[in-house]
Amino acid sequence: MSDETLNGAVPAAEAQQPQGPSFTVEKLYMKDLSFEAPNAPQVFNEQGQPDLQMKLSQKVQRLADNAFEVGLGITVTCTLNGKTAYLAEVEQAGVFGLAGFDEQTLDAMLGTQCPNILYPYATAAIGQLITSGGFPPFPMQPINFDALYSENLRQRAEQMAQQQAGGSLLENTEAAGNA
Repeated sequence: MSDETLNGAVPAAEAQQPQGPSFTVEKLYMKDLSFEAPNAPQVFNEQGQPDLQMKLSQKVQRLADNAFEVGLGITVTCTLNGKTAYLAEVEQAGVFGLAGFDEQTLDAMLGTQCPNILYPYATAAIGQLITSGGFPPFPMQPINFDALYSENLRQRAEQMAQQQAGGSLLENTEAAGNA
């Protein structure tokens, strides 16, 4: 028999060799979901311009050498005439496999690519909660996670410079970064 590869198939020995960095989406799931309309049904009769506030958060947890859980939290609060009309909260999460990346690239992948994948699922859930609660839809705009990550890097560098200028690390500070 010859060592020819038939029909473009990769020989078994080559198929098992790592081909550089890899990024996989292992699992996507809803980790937390909450909706409150504390002033219903009276709020439906209120007149005025609603005030909408959106908060975004991200959590990263290393599960194994090459596995990470990333959680993207979105909280939308609507107030009308000083009263809370509704509060919708979602934490969309995923398990991601990341292998073969240097620490800086790994941090960037966790801070940009993973939230970009989770965001559409989180916004769909928020939209469903709000309309199911009897309120008009809240169209959520796209988010530039690359820009948010760059700003986070700038803030981390600033904190490090302040700590070095002070001569010692502050107690009870949280670890910076995503990984």
